[in-house]
Amino acid sequence: MSEHPQVEIYTKENCSYCEKAKDLFDSKGVEYVTYNVTGDEELFDEMVERADGRQTAPEVFIDDELIGGWDDTQALDETGELDEKLGIATAGGGTEHRKLIISGSGIAGLTAAIYAARSNNDPLVLEGDEPGGQLTLTTDVENFPGFPEGISGPDLINNMKEQAERFGAEIKNGVIADVDDSSRPYRVELSNGDVYTTDAFIAASGASARTLGIPGEDDLMGYGVSTCATCDGAFFRDEEMIVVGGGDAAMEEANFLTKFASKVYLVHRREEFRAEDYWIDRTHEKVEEGDIEIVKNAEVREIHGSVEEGVDYVELVRHPEGYPSDKLDDPETEEFEMDVGAVFLAIGHTPNTDYLEDTAVEMDEAGYIRTEGGKGGGQTKTGVPGIFGAGDVVDYHYQQAVTAAGMGCKAALDADDYLETAELEAEEGATEAAAGDD
Repeated sequence: MSEHPQVEIYTKENCSYCEKAKDLFDSKGVEYVTYNVTGDEELFDEMVERADGRQTAPEVFIDDELIGGWDDTQALDETGELDEKLGIATAGGGTEHRKLIISGSGIAGLTAAIYAARSNNDPLVLEGDEPGGQLTLTTDVENFPGFPEGISGPDLINNMKEQAERFGAEIKNGVIADVDDSSRPYRVELSNGDVYTTDAFIAASGASARTLGIPGEDDLMGYGVSTCATCDGAFFRDEEMIVVGGGDAAMEEANFLTKFASKVYLVHRREEFRAEDYWIDRTHEKVEEGDIEIVKNAEVREIHGSVEEGVDYVELVRHPEGYPSDKLDDPETEEFEMDVGAVFLAIGHTPNTDYLEDTAVEMDEAGYIRTEGGKGGGQTKTGVPGIFGAGDVVDYHYQQAVTAAGMGCKAALDADDYLETAELEAEEGATEAAAGDD
């Protein structure tokens, strides 16, 4: 490898994962070259050939070695291997103390950072697995107060980052591997071996996209199977596509994909949708226009295709009463196939709380943090003094940008109260000790 490795990133327009990749290298002070494949068929073909047939962005190369997409790059960063390839020395175990650490850089974490910085609590924000959180995968945020024309998710997050940094918050790329709450200050270990201690901790690490766990899904992820329509939809122009899910995200992705697809099939495992009326109405408009077809009471069972050719077709099952996978032996269950070129998954998320498993923080069976107000009760205090939860790690019900921001605010205020009380107690203890010495 050369002294200064060459980093190349193939990107496309409106690609949040591409921005995450660039932000990662920016945070390391590493220069890179980008190639925007949007509308450039020759450059797109070059990317696919170099990336062993992958038709998704970004694709990252270091000294002509294929690193892969965002998930691959992030995985290498978590283990420290990315820094090795870049020739960057890591602290590898160095310890630094911070007054307050915030896990996660989505809307809850950044709101907490803004409030904590304004309270002079010197917050360190560790960006986590999904820098910027789920909003970076959202095309337009139209229900956040103050933006009558709406705002893109990435723009909203970037604005909040700038605001937090203006007040003194430090935002750093890093994934937490473990939190030790057995003694104070609490110990926070990152996946690259770096260690921090902290007086208070806010868990605002959000949630990650769920997958179906069916045959063909993992093998074809990046080759026609995706969890991000805004990132990959344009690569399958004029193809028929499937979106799996029945909530707001699924309907938003289905509507977005009509820009590129010859037809979008929205596959939902039951009759009723859980999406808000706004998205249901927009989707029905697209149905009337012939752009979307709804396939209810159906589930995808297997995805067929190859790395070379991408997705070929999918196998599905359908039952008139829904949830057909639970009724495979029922004579009313129908098996059928659909020829499509891409499958987009929008079936919910799993809270990113694995790093808290060895702590006394109570979580439910799905991994959501239980706070003092009860499960999803809107409070931020956990049962562990000085540890707070905010956003999608707590809220399994509302999961809205504005509610996440509100919880981030409350977590920062609760942390500030805790830190002030702890400082007063420490001062009183020191005074009593000094008096005893006299």
